[in-house]
Amino acid sequence: MLASLIPDPEQLIKVFGLLGIFAIVFAESGLLVGFFLPGDSLLFTAGAIAAGAFSEKGPLKGIDFNILVLLAGVFVAAVAGDQVGYLFGLKAGPSLFKRPDSRLFKQEHLEKAQGFFDRYGPKAIVLARFVPVVRTFCPIVAGAGKMNYPTFLRFNLLGGFLWGVGVTMLGYVFGRIPWVSDNIEIALIAIVVISLLPVLIEVYRHRRAAKAEAADIVG
Repeated sequence: MLASLIPDPEQLIKVFGLLGIFAIVFAESGLLVGFFLPGDSLLFTAGAIAAGAFSEKGPLKGIDFNILVLLAGVFVAAVAGDQVGYLFGLKAGPSLFKRPDSRLFKQEHLEKAQGFFDRYGPKAIVLARFVPVVRTFCPIVAGAGKMNYPTFLRFNLLGGFLWGVGVTMLGYVFGRIPWVSDNIEIALIAIVVISLLPVLIEVYRHRRAAKAEAADIVG
């Protein structure tokens, strides 16, 4: 069901251009309606475009982005989106968890983000950037839970940089490799897997720490 809602990143870029990329990153970072947008693949594709991967072929032929403008805009949009999400959660508070389901809003998404936040604490603001759907709802949950704002801001800036700038730069670096531009679908799948690595590492560390703590208690 969700997969059918996810727009094609190449088509989005072709239709809406650079400003559209910034708007999508902003929406996916903290607006309730933005959870289905293709953040990771969009950033990777935009970075590849800036590297010239599509300059001579395909539906994106002739489209070009300045990498510095792209990186700056993505970073600002990602941070601003989370800020809006936090403020919305702060204002909506507990009433948000009583909101009825709709086509673009499901309580299960909010509960998933809440569980993610409960497990990882402030680090969830960074880690959530690399998890589709959760990255949209996590700043909202942080606001609803009245997370300390200076702490939220620090992690928001770090997460916006690692995700927004990091994934875009991966697209830029790999976009210079001819094989990537010739096999963009495979490359997009790979980048989604790579983008999940920070979360997988943190899950592994969390479980190791929990086992060590349990062993200490038993001992």
